[in-house]
Amino acid sequence: MAKILLVDDDVEFADKLSRHLKTQGHIVDVANSGSDALQLCKTLTFELLILDWQMPELTGLQVCQKLRGMGKLYPIIFLTGLDDVTYKESGLDSGADDYMVKPVDLRELAARIRSVLRRPQNIKRSDLTAGQLGLDCTLQVISFGTKNLKITHREVALLEFLIRHPNQLFTSRELRDSVWPADGNASDEAVRTCIKTLRQKIKSIDCPELIKTVAGGGYTLEVE
Repeated sequence: MAKILLVDDDVEFADKLSRHLKTQGHIVDVANSGSDALQLCKTLTFELLILDWQMPELTGLQVCQKLRGMGKLYPIIFLTGLDDVTYKESGLDSGADDYMVKPVDLRELAARIRSVLRRPQNIKRSDLTAGQLGLDCTLQVISFGTKNLKITHREVALLEFLIRHPNQLFTSRELRDSVWPADGNASDEAVRTCIKTLRQKIKSIDCPELIKTVAGGGYTLEVE
């Protein structure tokens, strides 16, 4: 049994799914907008969120990002009609634990719920370090000493890639192919701009410069 927040602007669907989840022994609250969901999450404690993507005011993706930014680490399952792999990638990269496409098989949903609830909830799943620089991929935060700063999704992806491949040299094209979506229109200038802003943010928390430019070669993250 778990305390679940179901977030979906389709009132009829939300009511039907809520009643089914209750038959499984779960305690279920329902929000029909992203703003209502955030307000409930500020005042109540949940063990799991089931989240639609396409909603007025705030999308499910924005809700997920805001909750992770608030430090909420409980599991989030996207349940949406958007079946393109780009949406799945964005949803999971934003901090969601699972992604299911409507119409959903209720037995499979029950199994997915059991699966995410078995995972430890008090452990940050994506903590990385480069020297004394910390990166929390889930919350999208960099830290150095007592200082920390929120960075963008793309900056997280770029820094995570470099941290996982320390002291290796990558051209702009290699970074673009490794970090940007394959169907995107990123350019070498986009890579340079992202590197520049990431350096500025790292510098703003007083961390020594780690990302180096090699003339005629590309970029590397230097770690002893």
